[in-house]
Amino acid sequence: MNTPPYLTRFELTGKVALVTGSGRGLGLEIARALAGAGAHVLLNGRNEAALHEAADSIGAAGGAASCLPFDVSDAAGVRESFARIESEHGRLDVLVQNVGQRNRKPLADFTDEEIRGLLEVDLVAGLVLARESARLMLPRGEGRLIAVTSVAGQIARAGDAVYTAAKAGLAGMVRALAAEYGPHNITSNGIAPGFFATETNAAIVGDPEKGRYFAERTPMRRWGRPEEIAGAAVFLASPAASYVNGHIITVDGGATILM
Repeated sequence: MNTPPYLTRFELTGKVALVTGSGRGLGLEIARALAGAGAHVLLNGRNEAALHEAADSIGAAGGAASCLPFDVSDAAGVRESFARIESEHGRLDVLVQNVGQRNRKPLADFTDEEIRGLLEVDLVAGLVLARESARLMLPRGEGRLIAVTSVAGQIARAGDAVYTAAKAGLAGMVRALAAEYGPHNITSNGIAPGFFATETNAAIVGDPEKGRYFAERTPMRRWGRPEEIAGAAVFLASPAASYVNGHIITVDGGATILM
């Protein structure tokens, strides 16, 4: 059967996409999906072995991926990596900012250095990556800036203040960049995951009490499967979302609509 013509609006053939934190978890699922839609995906993280394994798995599935290891909080490493993108690919069409760190404990137990360190990774790096990506997108007159935020930017729990503040800041950044870069045909949007059964959450998922609490916190009464994040990313990266700008797509099984 021939592919319905409209589905070609979701294709990313010929596009170059950088996905940070894509060696595992939600970032890897997003990278796999973008590659499956035709993009050449640049895999980022600090664990080179994990990146090469991810690239091999994408290649085995018929996709195109290469490794771009750098620490998103290392200014020199970021500059060098974007210079490499420009020299090796000559373009960047999609940025998916996915890297994040979390340290669940009361604010009173944080040192100043710990607060600043988390904000550097969870918020400041997002602004820097968006700036550097836009510099490559502006000459072409198009691009997609996508930030993976969190439902923690909308709802809160005690003992998670720094992460929650950073994710709310990312949501504000998405709106601000939509206004700043929209006139240049560069859209800015976000994806807010809910409770996903990733490696990072394995201990909570496996805890009989906590795992059940978060599962029952959603109308669907289960944790999200990591691959369920991918559709939102492909949509926002694709021509099908050409007039979607400044919004957050919440992928949470409905958790944030419950009282």
